[in-house]
Amino acid sequence: MNPTAAVFQPELIVLMKLVLNDVTAMLPEAKRTSTMKVEIASYILACAAKGERNPAALKAAALLGTVIVN
Repeated sequence: MNPTAAVFQPELIVLMKLVLNDVTAMLPEAKRTSTMKVEIASYILACAAKGERNPAALKAAALLGTVIVN
């Protein structure tokens, strides 16, 4: 599924934002750029678009994607 075609409920959007903030806070300050946040958000969105709703799984997907890319 293409994340740009997905529709997310407000509660899930709040959850994804919390996950994004948690993952961003785990990064060294020098890596907390807008570009990095966009990358992290894209991994979270892609995972959520596949149906994942578990915050730990969303966080893991974002961290794994961030580690692989960087």
